[in-house]
Amino acid sequence: MSTLKKTWPELLGWTATAAAMQINQDRPDVAIEVRPISSGVPTPYNPERVCIYFEDGDSRGLVAWIPIVG
Repeated sequence: MSTLKKTWPELLGWTATAAAMQINQDRPDVAIEVRPISSGVPTPYNPERVCIYFEDGDSRGLVAWIPIVG
């Protein structure tokens, strides 16, 4: 049974930079991508990636979707 963290609901509303730092601390084994929501979800599924999404035009870069592995 894997105990590696796969979701970060607590990061909603954080800045993307702070969220990336937290995810890197929790899971240094994954690549982190920061993307606007309009970019869509990348395919195919990648168990070594976490995407952090922010609202287009949000100069604060706040996390808008729960970051998940994939």
